[in-house]
Amino acid sequence: MGVVTDKRIFITGGAGFIGAAVTKKLFNKNKILIYDNYRRDSLQFFIKNKPANIQIIEGDILNTELLKGAIEIFKPDYVLHLAAMAGVSDYYKQPVKTMEINAIGTYSVLEAVKEIPLERFVYFSTSEVYGPLVYGAKEDGNTAQGDIKQVRWTYGISKLAGEGLSFSYAQQYKIPTSSIRPFNIYGPGQVGEGGVQIFITKAINDETIHVTGNGNQIRAWCYIDDLVLGLEAILTSKEAVGEIFNIGNPAGTITILNLAQTIIRLSGSKSKIEFIPHPGVDIDLRVPNIGKASKILKFTPGIDLEEGLKRSIEWYKKNPLIQ
Repeated sequence: MGVVTDKRIFITGGAGFIGAAVTKKLFNKNKILIYDNYRRDSLQFFIKNKPANIQIIEGDILNTELLKGAIEIFKPDYVLHLAAMAGVSDYYKQPVKTMEINAIGTYSVLEAVKEIPLERFVYFSTSEVYGPLVYGAKEDGNTAQGDIKQVRWTYGISKLAGEGLSFSYAQQYKIPTSSIRPFNIYGPGQVGEGGVQIFITKAINDETIHVTGNGNQIRAWCYIDDLVLGLEAILTSKEAVGEIFNIGNPAGTITILNLAQTIIRLSGSKSKIEFIPHPGVDIDLRVPNIGKASKILKFTPGIDLEEGLKRSIEWYKKNPLIQ
């Protein structure tokens, strides 16, 4: 895999968990402009003292004037679009806002960059574009959603719309575009509603861990550093232009109940597990097929689940303010 150097990189959502991890990886050898409304702030845990080559604009991607002005002044080589409404509670409480930010917000970003001579536009999509059951799904196959009347699918629908917009602009305006579909990313610095983060913060405080349904739902968890390596491979591969990549770790496959039990064991916790009804519609199976990323990008996840959980537990123990 190549290394990104001497680039001007504009990151929407750069203060979020994934955006902050990307910034940490890339800022030493590049210039970064983060555009974020700071609804959540993981950046504080990744970058302690903001260096001169990181600029920050606190703004909303729906503020088209501010967004376009920032991009025109910065003149980026790369634009990484991560800004989104992504929390599960958002789907249920603010479905219209979720659609607005994820779909119309993406349109705003694309309008702002369509005349810029970019080297790469990267859209961060989601594994939810594959619908309720995901096993072995390939990027060039069909996408799916659940019952359209269920607001649970608002996120997947809106992100799929953003992905469609991205490739429509790529075709019409000749923007070199790639898309990432991340699968269940976790690790140090995550704030908000990540399942691993919630279980860990409960476990290290010996609090009851709530598992929805019977706990047999299956997920494959990918450590944050592996996702960032996948992104860097996309940015440095000419073959990645015009392509979509599943980025995840099939080896991190585990049931939700077993995940909770493993976190309790690794953290030495006294937490009990309590089963509760799911508040809406759940996904029973989600495991990525990373064959395409492996072939084109030479992407291989390097952190196994137990090691990633150990690193995460240690980090959350040292950073109690976010619990």
